[in-house]
Amino acid sequence: MLRTNISTLIRSAAALPAIVCGALLTSPASAHEYQLNDLYIDHPWARALPPNAPAGAAYMRLENRGDTQEIMISAHSPIAEKVEVHENSHVDGLMKMRRVDQVRLAPGVSVEFQPGGYHFMLFGLKQTLVAGERFPLTLDFKNAGSIAVDVMIDENAPSASEHAAQESMQHQHH
Repeated sequence: MLRTNISTLIRSAAALPAIVCGALLTSPASAHEYQLNDLYIDHPWARALPPNAPAGAAYMRLENRGDTQEIMISAHSPIAEKVEVHENSHVDGLMKMRRVDQVRLAPGVSVEFQPGGYHFMLFGLKQTLVAGERFPLTLDFKNAGSIAVDVMIDENAPSASEHAAQESMQHQHH
């Protein structure tokens, strides 16, 4: 019996480096997904900006995996004086941007915050958005409460058309 336990321990110890390496390799990806009750938040990101840019934008995907409606009522960040949710839309052949007071998330629905659509406007930036860095953004929901997410700043973030093409390709493979 002792011999069996020792050989099991040796096999387990030999597997430990692979387990640790696997956890380290997957942690950045899993660290960029967030869950608050039935709400799932995926890949918060922003574009890098030149120094002294007065405003920026942040994007992500929000999904309501529950069976009741949720409402996002506000957002805030220590790197901006003010954060507002905005939506771009085509009106009379022109692209217009308007502030949105709340975003309703029906059960089973995802809302994409992406270039050319919904996005978080960061007004009065207190720091430069530098590629490779992150900043905190807190989302406030009517029922679920609040959650802080880390927004990754990307030098080569996709344009609205590139993002749409990537989304289309991802959905075709599921």
